[in-house]
Amino acid sequence: MADKGDGRTRPAGRRIRTLTQAALNADATVVQVETLLTDLDRTVVTLNNSIGDLDVTLDRFNKTITSIDELAPRLIAMVERLELIVARVEAIVEIGEAIASPLAAVEGAVRGALSQVRRAARI
Repeated sequence: MADKGDGRTRPAGRRIRTLTQAALNADATVVQVETLLTDLDRTVVTLNNSIGDLDVTLDRFNKTITSIDELAPRLIAMVERLELIVARVEAIVEIGEAIASPLAAVEGAVRGALSQVRRAARI
């Protein structure tokens, strides 16, 4: 340690104690830094492993997206075919309804006539 510049010198024993304490403090600081570096090394290794796992996951995700992109045109074509089928079924249903409508009218007329005959027979 340097003199304080006030003209007084410290006794040698006190200087040695001060230097010893400074050395102990420095040694404790070095141990703390070493511990910190060891923990940091473990953290970096863990982070590196996590990034590796993330890379694998992103690769798999990219392959999945590519598969979906390849599948999309086929799905669109299938939906278009299904829409054509539905349109045909709707046309068939409309024809069936058009045919059934007069039959329903005839059925209603026959029931009405039968009802009148029954009423007339009761009189």
